[in-house]
Amino acid sequence: MTSRISRVLASLNTLSEWVDMQKKAAEMFSQINEIVNTSDRLTLVLVTRQAFQHMIRTLKAFDQWLNDPFILNYVTKDMLIDVWSTTYKILNELIELDIRHTLSVKEMAEKLIKEGKIIPFMELRSYEEEEGRRTTSPL
Repeated sequence: MTSRISRVLASLNTLSEWVDMQKKAAEMFSQINEIVNTSDRLTLVLVTRQAFQHMIRTLKAFDQWLNDPFILNYVTKDMLIDVWSTTYKILNELIELDIRHTLSVKEMAEKLIKEGKIIPFMELRSYEEEEGRRTTSPL
């Protein structure tokens, strides 16, 4: 019985470490956000990718939680509704962002090609050829 309680306490300690890490990440991204308007394009690409990687890591952890019976013992229906509601908002914002920027890139590329400002060095490829790449992008 004591070893079982010890394992539970160790797991709870891990959760505290995760929360501390997330708080540090939130602070770091807050600091980054303060400088992005004065950053160059490369920096913007790098910090955005860093944010994406953090989001992916967090999403994977949430997904693992939803598969973990130990964790689910302590998750109420209200907590699950909160997770779903927040997930739904983030999902819709992500989809809107993707649509907006995909269309902007397409329009900018078409405009520059028509103006002769860039050479179309990439052929349009079929979606089937896009293995390992973003499947919704024709480039």
